[in-house]
Amino acid sequence: MKADLYDSFAESYAAENDSSLLNAYYERPAMIALAGDVEGHRILDAGCGSGPLSAALIAKGAIVTGFDSSAAMLDLARQRLGDSADLWLADLSKPLPFADHSFDDVVSSLVLHYLEDWLSPLAELRRVLKPGGRLILSVNHPTVSVITQPDEDYFAIRQYSEDYEFDGEPAVLTFWHRPLHAMINAFISAGFRLVTVSEPGPSPDTPQELLPPRILNGEKTAFLSFIFFVLGTD
Repeated sequence: MKADLYDSFAESYAAENDSSLLNAYYERPAMIALAGDVEGHRILDAGCGSGPLSAALIAKGAIVTGFDSSAAMLDLARQRLGDSADLWLADLSKPLPFADHSFDDVVSSLVLHYLEDWLSPLAELRRVLKPGGRLILSVNHPTVSVITQPDEDYFAIRQYSEDYEFDGEPAVLTFWHRPLHAMINAFISAGFRLVTVSEPGPSPDTPQELLPPRILNGEKTAFLSFIFFVLGTD
């Protein structure tokens, strides 16, 4: 996805991200839980957006550096984080402006699914991680496309677009679908070790009014949107 397109709806996306079911009560709590105790960890937030995950990690004692390819999103992150994080304008599809072995952990929240090529970005993230470091990431769950795009090939790496509404404003996002085996093979090819695969439900703190009826009725399989990975470098 082009950064200037994200610039066009940065404020409405950030507002939605701060309070929505999928972001505030599902994806972000899951990422924070997978990160665990990060007191004193140097963490790179790869694709930090407006900075909500960075803020949560800072609150847990992490020393955070963040980057994003959208200047508008980065401006919102600076407003949120002030001097508490080191923020950079950078693109994950290009070499990153950080030295080798700079970070204990990298978090990448709903970013990789915008990219056709995963090998170069994953290699860069591994380069900046210290030995024994972790990459914690989330992406669109590959099986969702079986439901939303039943006529498309699940096994193909292919581009697709979806209509969204962020804080009342329409937007179109374009992603790259990958089957699960292609994701895992990319991780292994970049030199990572698979530590954890997670398919969590929404946070127990989710306000009832945000939950869809199928969840309220106890249907555990009704909630499927993202998939989460913890990858190791050792």
